Amino acid sequence: MSINQLAPKLFACRQSKVLAEKIAKEYSTKLGNIKITYFSDGEFQPAFEESVRGRRVFIIGSTFPNSDNLMEMLLILDAAKRASARHITAVMPYFGWARQDRKDQPRVAIGAKLVAKLLEAAGATRIMTMDLHADQIQGFFERPVDHLFASTIFMPYIKSLQLENLTIASPDMGGSKRAYAYSKHLHSDVVICYKQRKKANVIGHMEVIGEVEGKDVILVDDMIDTGGTLTHAANLMKERGAKSVRAICTHPILSGTAYERIEESALTELIVSDTIPLKKSTSKIKVVSCAPLFAAVMHKVQDNTSISGQFLM
Repeated sequence: MSINQLAPKLFACRQSKVLAEKIAKEYSTKLGNIKITYFSDGEFQPAFEESVRGRRVFIIGSTFPNSDNLMEMLLILDAAKRASARHITAVMPYFGWARQDRKDQPRVAIGAKLVAKLLEAAGATRIMTMDLHADQIQGFFERPVDHLFASTIFMPYIKSLQLENLTIASPDMGGSKRAYAYSKHLHSDVVICYKQRKKANVIGHMEVIGEVEGKDVILVDDMIDTGGTLTHAANLMKERGAKSVRAICTHPILSGTAYERIEESALTELIVSDTIPLKKSTSKIKVVSCAPLFAAVMHKVQDNTSISGQFLM
């Protein structure tokens, strides 16, 4: 058997072990073994417990805070490079630090660009991720980037709801492109929320642009952090006469009082993917797994076939 015919090996970072196991099951394989050595000061050292020489390896791990999650991905990539892996794909369902994608005020870092350079320096020859906070982050890399869309997994669920008066909404102006893409496939109306912030995670004022009275509204966004914007938008739309309000958010960061806000809000339900593990489950949060999508794309990457058929938008 030639090197090109060898089956790839899948490995998981600790923070994404559950998702990685689902992906491996969908791929019809098992995760490889990585041993983590811990030092008393908090430092850790990953080591492969099996050979990866000449193989294609997929390292699966979302890089949500704290920074140890990113550091673990970098160390495992470096270990794969030094162990003579042939191709090294960083599978990052959630790409952390993506909100720092531009210099929007004086004397700040562009964190997303820094992370891109770190991944390449560590040894990643390909990046696979889903619903980047900003599409232009793909241009920060000199390596191929497979940017997947969560609409592929969410669209079947939306259709299963069979909502008669469906309207897609964006919680802010920045997400209008995403909202229009959903509405195009669902043949629905679109409304946009316009907000002004006092500071990060604090909304000063919000208005709804469009008609929501009597509509079944679905808000779409790439992530939900504190839940302030989303729940504010949901409550506002309910006040404006919406029949029901749901939300779809790819990455459930859910920090601070997000869970409490969701429970107390006008949201009927919040639909998320499993790119980030939930801290706790609630009756309002439904999880749709992204594992089948990533496994399918990983198969195509291994077989050197086109992945364009995996995109809905």
